[in-house]
Amino acid sequence: MRSPLLTATLSVLLVCMIGWLLVVGRSLILPFVIALIVWYMINSLAHVFAHIPLGRWRLPRLVSFSLALLTIFFASTVVLDIVTVNLTQLALDAPTYQRRLEELFTQASTQLHLNDPIELKDLLPDSIVPRMVTAGASLVTTLAGSASLVFIYVLFLVLEQSTFDRKFERLFPSPERAEAAFAMRAEINRSIMHYFSIKTAVSVATGVLTSLVLIAIGLPYAALFGFIAFLLNYIPTIGSLIGVIFPSLLAVVYYDTLGPFIAIATGLGLIQFTIGNLVEPRLMGSNLNLSGLVIMLSLAFWGAIWGVVGMVLCVPLTVMIVIVCARFEGSRPIAILLSQTGEVGGLSGKTGTTG
Repeated sequence: MRSPLLTATLSVLLVCMIGWLLVVGRSLILPFVIALIVWYMINSLAHVFAHIPLGRWRLPRLVSFSLALLTIFFASTVVLDIVTVNLTQLALDAPTYQRRLEELFTQASTQLHLNDPIELKDLLPDSIVPRMVTAGASLVTTLAGSASLVFIYVLFLVLEQSTFDRKFERLFPSPERAEAAFAMRAEINRSIMHYFSIKTAVSVATGVLTSLVLIAIGLPYAALFGFIAFLLNYIPTIGSLIGVIFPSLLAVVYYDTLGPFIAIATGLGLIQFTIGNLVEPRLMGSNLNLSGLVIMLSLAFWGAIWGVVGMVLCVPLTVMIVIVCARFEGSRPIAILLSQTGEVGGLSGKTGTTG
């Protein structure tokens, strides 16, 4: 009989090897992961279109799937164009904003009567504003460059998805095990669909409200900051904070008074607080059953491996781990530790609390 120490050692080595492979194969794995997300969104949206009431009729699957595909393609194209235009203009204006920021540091040092004036380079690296904008533009360029590879992956996933169930069933030696595996997959799908549908809805609301507030106050790049708020809202805890900081800092250097800065910081803070602490928890409920500490640790872990994409995916990936681990006796303690309440449902073949 294998000793517990040997089992634990082998488990740690397996986790380390998987982590190393995820880091080394990042350039290959990430486009495929993004393609899986897009493919999942297409199917989810097609499911929504197929259930739209049209009297006695419902849209055929082919029509609803085509509408979902066109909707996501059109939305992605429009958003990418808006972000690219705004980033290009921001890159041109970045040196001006940096000079304005340096002037503010000089004024503050003068008003405080400091013998050694505070300079921007003392706190931040040289040319920090242009470099941040360049980094953002580089990220968009990288995403656009990998779009063709993502499109190819999505195309093959769409073409082969009709055979997935048949292949999946034949992986198992008995119908009972296949049934348990299908039940586990259905539970994972329910949890992830629940998470992404609500998270996407509240993220869209956050992005739209952010853009409207910035347009009303007159801050430029409102559409860009709205998209940033939408994207960052997927990142637990710190995403909403960063979504408020970026436009607030621009308001400091763009306006001559602190009034717009206070209005933007207050308005965006209220939006993030209301949606993040009142609306989203009520809609999300306790369906995810994840510990807050586990969410923060998974945020750091996946962020270190896959950057921003890992931060966005940290919650659904952890949900999948909890659900799968809860279905096997050997890995069930892991699911209990990762959960919030310790209730993770039954073993394989049984149903229980959603992870």
